[in-house]
Amino acid sequence: MSNLFEKIPAELPEEVMESLVQTPSLKIKRILSRGQTTDWYDQEEDEWVVVLQGHARLRIEGEESPRDMKPGDHLRIPSRCRHRVEWTDPEQTTIWLAIHYKGEK
Repeated sequence: MSNLFEKIPAELPEEVMESLVQTPSLKIKRILSRGQTTDWYDQEEDEWVVVLQGHARLRIEGEESPRDMKPGDHLRIPSRCRHRVEWTDPEQTTIWLAIHYKGEK
């Protein structure tokens, strides 16, 4: 058994993505961020993401403003929907759970 809130590095010079479960049609990752941002993602799979701890701003291409995300906030991102992380709290670790899956066509 493991705990999503354990084994958090004291220093996070880069975002950390850890694979928790992976099958041909499903990937579950724990993501740790502290002040990092990302380039644009344009993924083949659908994604469902939830913030478990911390705060972040997620930009969806075409939307006027980013989405502020706090613990408990979750979002489904359809495949091919360009998105990026514009901000994560530099003072605390943001813990995300991301589920990538093959959606229905």
